[in-house]
Amino acid sequence: MTTRELLKQYWGHDNFRPMQEEIIASVLTGNDTLALLPTGGGKSVCFQVPAMARDGICIVVSPLIALMKDQVENLRAKGIDAISIVSGMSRREVDIALDNCIYGYTKFLYLSPERLLSELVQERIKYMNVNLFAVDEAHCISQWGYDFRPPYLHIADLRELHPKVPVLGLTATATADVREDIKEKLQFKPGSLTFQQSFARKNLSYVVRHTENKSRSLMDIATGIKGSGIIYTRSRKGTMDVAKFLNQNNIRADFYHAGLSADERAEKQEAWKNNRTRIIVATNAFGMGIDKPDVRFVAHLEIPDSLEAYYQEAGRGGRDEQKAYAVLLYDQIDRARREKMFVQNFPSVDEIKVVYHQLGNYCRVAYDTGEGASFDIDLAEFCAQYKLDPIKTLNSLKFLEQNEYVAFSESVYLPSRFRFEVLNEELYNFQIQNPGWEPFVKTLLRSYGGAFDNYVRLREFDLARRTAMSVQQVIEGLTQLQSFGLLSYLPQTDKPQITWTRPRQQNNNIYIDKADIDNRKATYRQKMEAVFAYAEHKRCRSQMLLAYFDEQNAPKCGSCDVCLAEKRRKNASEIFENITNEIVQLLSTDNYTITELITAIKPGNEKEKIETIRLLLDAGKIKTDGERYYL
Repeated sequence: MTTRELLKQYWGHDNFRPMQEEIIASVLTGNDTLALLPTGGGKSVCFQVPAMARDGICIVVSPLIALMKDQVENLRAKGIDAISIVSGMSRREVDIALDNCIYGYTKFLYLSPERLLSELVQERIKYMNVNLFAVDEAHCISQWGYDFRPPYLHIADLRELHPKVPVLGLTATATADVREDIKEKLQFKPGSLTFQQSFARKNLSYVVRHTENKSRSLMDIATGIKGSGIIYTRSRKGTMDVAKFLNQNNIRADFYHAGLSADERAEKQEAWKNNRTRIIVATNAFGMGIDKPDVRFVAHLEIPDSLEAYYQEAGRGGRDEQKAYAVLLYDQIDRARREKMFVQNFPSVDEIKVVYHQLGNYCRVAYDTGEGASFDIDLAEFCAQYKLDPIKTLNSLKFLEQNEYVAFSESVYLPSRFRFEVLNEELYNFQIQNPGWEPFVKTLLRSYGGAFDNYVRLREFDLARRTAMSVQQVIEGLTQLQSFGLLSYLPQTDKPQITWTRPRQQNNNIYIDKADIDNRKATYRQKMEAVFAYAEHKRCRSQMLLAYFDEQNAPKCGSCDVCLAEKRRKNASEIFENITNEIVQLLSTDNYTITELITAIKPGNEKEKIETIRLLLDAGKIKTDGERYYL
């Protein structure tokens, strides 16, 4: 089957988007390939189609658990077997999933980069028939990137397991330095190809609005631009406050942040995607992988950490190629606020070590143990218990992750799942001997196929409805069957998680490179200053973004706030000049009253004509006796 036939059969499209076909052809030829496509450019198709065109499995490395979940569900809905392995899954679950990749019909295995550190995973990948390694968000491998993730550096280990398998790196944002770094770190072979679309978004109008009243400016945006919108703000409380403010002003809005339960997030997201909610107010936890084409505006209430992040978030507007607006609201307090956050983003080595020590106590992990173990963590409780600053603690965890002592996921949602641990015959005997359990076990068997081979998802609420039990009784029933050894039951989790990527160390064995912190600090400062420059300079916004991504000498967009202001100034100058010439011509042949003169002048509106006459009088270029005007 050709790639176009695959695209039509599984994705329902007759034609590829720009550059997709060339990228797919490069991968199928066996080339290592780097693909830079803008947000909404269809990166997933670039690895999914070639993987379907070849025997074997495609291993996809992605740092975004929510995105992996969405892609796995979308592939399964198309009848394509796909699984993801993320932190929080039990060793037994991982073991079964990996077996399915070797002996089953799985076409896509999605892994978080942290999972690549596991010996179990690496050992099993050796025995898989791999046809492609796809590295999503490939900029995370570069220390010069805006979202560096050290576990990404281990992706190159996969090449030793399958040296002939091509690697496809995908990202929406990468400067020239980052592009070269990606290819080096992924050990691209000679002859590798890079495909890059322009970062220009011609239908997206970039606007920076300097304002002392962001609420009023937000109302102007929400009422002035019709259609669906996203408003980004930094804090969870901010999302709720802004949504409340909009609703009080009769604008249908809702809020979204990572602290909500998975069901609440899914419900709010669906309501917005289906236009039951017009505007979603969110932290940057929202938007990645959400394909809503008709977003008419994306507004930022505070400046982002980097232009890479801003480009990705703003790029969620106008994916249908229709006119959309990316608006950044900016005031002078923003700079002072960011400078304060800059200090908090870089805790000292001693502060990082304190967080590590208390983390071990919180998780009750003994020294020299704990490798591979995952624990739910309530950050607010953790900070309160050990009297730690929340922002510095969060950033300390990120540095511990970068130095590969722990892996930290701010929110991991894993649904409830179960698997029968005995054969069908043994389960049947249990029902005969324990008739009281028969209705419950039979409902499980009828409701969830495949549970003898794999862990399957279950919803306790659905099971309660089918069995006429309460949700609590269902949980107790599953827990009891687990204690009998009949099944393995893993309840839903939706909390941040810590995974110990190596055994807990004594504090004097913890090495955090201060020079590395200083380097990151300098990189962060550079990126922060680029955002300030974007917000404060009066240059075409699109040109500034494109120059940042090394597209020099790009033409002016003609639609950003700077270009439009320039047009207005130019038009005003031309109109003034045309009206002046007309007045001089008229008065050189006769005298006119003000009414006669305004009527006789052809260019401009009445206000522009009166303003020009006033300016010419002030300059002494025309005169009046109080009634008539003359040269």
